[in-house]
Amino acid sequence: MNISKDDIKIIAEQSQLILSESELEDAIEDLEDMLEGMSKLSKLDVDNVEPTIQVLPIMDMFREDEIDSSLDRETILRNAPQATDDSFIVPKVVE
Repeated sequence: MNISKDDIKIIAEQSQLILSESELEDAIEDLEDMLEGMSKLSKLDVDNVEPTIQVLPIMDMFREDEIDSSLDRETILRNAPQATDDSFIVPKVVE
């Protein structure tokens, strides 16, 4: 499949990426390689292959919930760099 610079520019714009000319060229090569690999996969004969969702023989790993004691609030807050009487004080991360 032939991928043009315009195709990559559209993808970059939709992804909110700013690419230099050399990055555009690299992206064209990378995308062509990926599509070539996908076309090879689509040619595989998988008619007699049973579908699977897990390649390892892992069974459901459930366990019973167990009630256990927890630390009291004062002990936890004592280890905090900053705290009030009942909560942690953390820096504001969203404006």
